[in-house]
Amino acid sequence: MQDNIENNAEEAAAPAEHVKETMPSLEEMLKASELVAAEHHDAWLRAKAETENMRRRAADDVDKARKFAVENFASELMAVKDSLEAALTVESPSVENMKDGVELTLKQLVAAFAKFSLNEINPMGEKFDPHQHQAIQMIESDQPANTVVTVLQKGYRLHERTLRPALVMVSKNKD
Repeated sequence: MQDNIENNAEEAAAPAEHVKETMPSLEEMLKASELVAAEHHDAWLRAKAETENMRRRAADDVDKARKFAVENFASELMAVKDSLEAALTVESPSVENMKDGVELTLKQLVAAFAKFSLNEINPMGEKFDPHQHQAIQMIESDQPANTVVTVLQKGYRLHERTLRPALVMVSKNKD
């Protein structure tokens, strides 16, 4: 029986020695941890560089968009300029020819404005709206109070934003 106890003790010690041999030392664990940390640091540096590149590309895209935002509109206006220059090169223009040319040029300009949602504000007879109109004077009129009775200068709106309010005269009640 004593032999049996000694055999069991030897068998129990053997796995402990085997575990001891396979368990890494502190130095090995530190080196492994340093390698993992270096890999993570490298990945972080790459991600940081990629983020910076994306930010720079986005800033370049915004800058280009700002510079060339009116490119299509400018192309449309070139045709209007060409028409005006052609009218000035005519040797002996008649009043009728000049009037016809100016009307065609105005149609080109109106078409260019419409293509890019640049709409005129002509509020004749409408109720005064301070967001779209600028009242220059109030005059007595038979119209209801605060009605636009004279348009001195048309206004313009780009999409829903007023670029230039219409200059108007507004009615007031007769005293």
